[in-house]
Amino acid sequence: MIRTLFRSLEAVHGMIYFAPEADSRYASVGLDRPGGYFASRAAAMGAVGAEVVIATFYNFNPEIVRARIPQAWEKVTPQRMLELRWEAADEALRKVLPDDLKEITELAKRAAERSKDMPQGRTLFAAHASLPWPDDTLLQLFHAQTLLREFRGDGHLAALLRHNISGIEALVLHVATGDYPADALRKTRAWSREQWDATVEDLQHRGLVGEDQLLTDKGRELRNGIEDDTDRMAAPAYDVLSDQEKQRFVELAAPLSKAVVEGGLLPGRR
Repeated sequence: MIRTLFRSLEAVHGMIYFAPEADSRYASVGLDRPGGYFASRAAAMGAVGAEVVIATFYNFNPEIVRARIPQAWEKVTPQRMLELRWEAADEALRKVLPDDLKEITELAKRAAERSKDMPQGRTLFAAHASLPWPDDTLLQLFHAQTLLREFRGDGHLAALLRHNISGIEALVLHVATGDYPADALRKTRAWSREQWDATVEDLQHRGLVGEDQLLTDKGRELRNGIEDDTDRMAAPAYDVLSDQEKQRFVELAAPLSKAVVEGGLLPGRR
């Protein structure tokens, strides 16, 4: 149920990394797409260096991060990046979401507020949790799901570390489920073909990925364990909601994510 709760509203936050409204704003201050992504998501932490972004974002090739951070802060302040992200989220979501968002926003905000009681070990989440709530209901919904996403995400990194899985290994294991194309993840995270192939070969030697580049039984058990650990660490945020409210959350949220996808704000999912 925890994974269902998260995924039901996931697109309302996830679209910010692909929306043209965001790209155009970041370009206006001299940042390309990767630079805009790293700076906009890291801005809540302040003008941090590349190593902090590498640590908290986890699965990107460190070289693409070092090529854009901290150089981005020479072009734009973290506060301005946050403003641009809010503006982009408002413009993009207002095009595809209905006006009546009060009930789902109240539920998501309650869960997000609960998560703010548990920042320990969740660096990127804690940075976003320190930001003030916007006044507008739509942006409150976006911010609530941002907090729930980063709360879950930081827990996911802890699960990967517990199982001794690196960033690129996590990507290869994701692809090995058969649910996502390798080139898409490899290119967006800036790993070379040689680095990717070497990781596949290593995971094959460890018995986690087969010759068909899909998960073996051992690999599936490992990945399921990581996902289950992630769910367990994300669960406390939603425990503030009753079972009935959780069902209502999904009922209200799923159509919103569908509207984001059908509105073309997530690539390849329209």
